[in-house]
Amino acid sequence: MNAKRITLVAGHYGSGKTNIALNYARMLKRAGSPVTVADLDIVNPYFRTKDSAADLQAEGIDLVVSDFANSNVDFPALPKEIYALVADRETKIVMDIGGDDRGALALGRYVPDIKAEGDYEMLAVVNAARPLTRTPQEAVEVLREIEAACRLPFTGIVNNTNVGAETTVETVLGSIPYADEIAALMGVPVRFTCAIGAIAAELKGKVENLLPLEIQKLYYQLEK
Repeated sequence: MNAKRITLVAGHYGSGKTNIALNYARMLKRAGSPVTVADLDIVNPYFRTKDSAADLQAEGIDLVVSDFANSNVDFPALPKEIYALVADRETKIVMDIGGDDRGALALGRYVPDIKAEGDYEMLAVVNAARPLTRTPQEAVEVLREIEAACRLPFTGIVNNTNVGAETTVETVLGSIPYADEIAALMGVPVRFTCAIGAIAAELKGKVENLLPLEIQKLYYQLEK
């Protein structure tokens, strides 16, 4: 697949950024690319890439995450290894960015190097079922705030509209005009439409650029 070296995944709180980042990294790995997931989310302590550390290691995917992830320490520190990853032109990186403009601030320190290389895409994850992004106009307002905070424009939209366990094929199909309007307002394409399990199987051939998702287990669901 013709993927950029650095993929940044950002969006509104609860839009599903972490799941998208992990699944996209898996897709890159299966396509034969060396890939590292870098967790820049210093805002949300509950949905962490570190919960999937063992699974990623078993799949040959490296993970860079703060030492304070999955702890009770509220310390907004980013690992120094991320600078080395940005400079390493051989490894593909998928960055999980914190929610909204506050979370995107952490990305700002890497933006000059990312722009200098010019081999990146920044994906905006949207979910029509989430508060504050139920309309395309609301979603675009949030996304513009993220762009302003990190000083980097989005290059594509990821439609991750779902209502959890109640999601149906109709939920996903009904959200396509929503994502298309966001893309038109932002002036970028819809890169993926996401769905899980059996729903993704039913949508195959009906939706362009379908990204089937495996849902991440959270820390309280993992075996001790």
